[in-house]
Amino acid sequence: MATKGKTKPVKIGGQYQVEITGLGHSGEGVARIDNFTVFVDGGLPGDSAVVTVTDVRKNYGRAKLVDVESPSAGRITPACPVHDTCGGCQFQAFNYQHQLEWKRQRVIDELTRIGGLPQVAVEPVLGMENPYGYRNKSQYPVTKDFLGNIILGFYQRGTHKVVRSPIGCLNDHPLNVKAIRAVETLLNDLQASVYDEGTGKGLFRHVVARTSAATQEVMVVLVTNGEEIPRLEEIITGLQATVPEMVSLNQNINTENTNVIFGPKTKLLWGKPTIEDWIGGLRFQISPRSFFQVNPTQTQVLYRVAKEFAGLTGKERVVDGYCGIGTIALYVADKASQVIGIENVPEAIADAKENAVANGIDNVEFFADQVEDRLPQLIAAGKEPDVVILDPPRRGVDTRALDALVAAKVPRIVYVSCNPSSLARDLGYLHSHGYQVLQVQPVDMFPHTAHVECVTLMSRL
Repeated sequence: MATKGKTKPVKIGGQYQVEITGLGHSGEGVARIDNFTVFVDGGLPGDSAVVTVTDVRKNYGRAKLVDVESPSAGRITPACPVHDTCGGCQFQAFNYQHQLEWKRQRVIDELTRIGGLPQVAVEPVLGMENPYGYRNKSQYPVTKDFLGNIILGFYQRGTHKVVRSPIGCLNDHPLNVKAIRAVETLLNDLQASVYDEGTGKGLFRHVVARTSAATQEVMVVLVTNGEEIPRLEEIITGLQATVPEMVSLNQNINTENTNVIFGPKTKLLWGKPTIEDWIGGLRFQISPRSFFQVNPTQTQVLYRVAKEFAGLTGKERVVDGYCGIGTIALYVADKASQVIGIENVPEAIADAKENAVANGIDNVEFFADQVEDRLPQLIAAGKEPDVVILDPPRRGVDTRALDALVAAKVPRIVYVSCNPSSLARDLGYLHSHGYQVLQVQPVDMFPHTAHVECVTLMSRL
């Protein structure tokens, strides 16, 4: 490892022959040059390649591929024509079975390195039969190319340069691609005003499309830097004609100089305010800013595993921490005596209550609160949980919430995680406070990317 003051074995602009031996957290290849770690964009384990170094830091460098002299056994010809520039997915050139194997190994490595849990058995990743066209929500920035044409695409890796795929994103639902292309054509025909990040001027910032896997309904959201949309009626009639599946057209206003896509105000321009989708026989109304799992096929798999791990017999009180709009809470309610959902976003709790009514489920209760605050109150009121299900954001569970679980002596914890690093940290913490990891089941929610979801079962020793 390089140390302070020591000459690095690589320099920016230098070309080197390397062997890719692993993958980093973001899916980049890992090589070593004189024991100095170099992360190689597009490199795959088993590649023998020539690379050019683009950045040198204290303990590592970054490089780009120049030539793959001897390819990895897992390397394939990508189906996407812009895979090497688009920042959307890292593994288009990686055979899908190899992707799943690497994701499992990543979970094992994180549990060992961060969680201090080397003996935990991690099951093979549950993948998709057809790992394309799975995203039901697509978010595209709006910009102009060097010819002045309005384009909708994805940010090039590490930049704010937009890359447009001529065939659309292969991971997006085909109806999302259809809607996005229709908006792009209309904006060009109308010579619409496009937002410029540098000046803060211009109107159209992003276009978001959502498709219901159950009903094939499409929702379109136009994110604008201001209230007024010139020639709005032409946009509405144009989309009605070219995307007959569209049932909801909305405008979100974001006037802030920020990378956040949505602003605080959304209004309905035409059609219905929501689209409907289903999970395991349950109906959910999805509004423009609702959180809903992006991969409906694998969501069924993920929730089925979580329900199995909960081991419900119909007598248990379940607490669903970070419950969002109540999808998991409602999914397990038929096997529980009572389910209590906790979420700190009031709008999500309002949606959860509406979803419970819509599905005729009356053994659930939802609170707009922090898990660490509400859990002790439940225990004080004599509502000790038999099972706690956690589905936190990427940063993981707050330590105060973990302490509350430990203090409550919850017998059984099911942890649904989208980040192996924070999962490993939290499992290590719970393990050191009297919990045993019984099962870890990874699920591939985002094929062709470095992301992997996990469901973990823990019980109190």
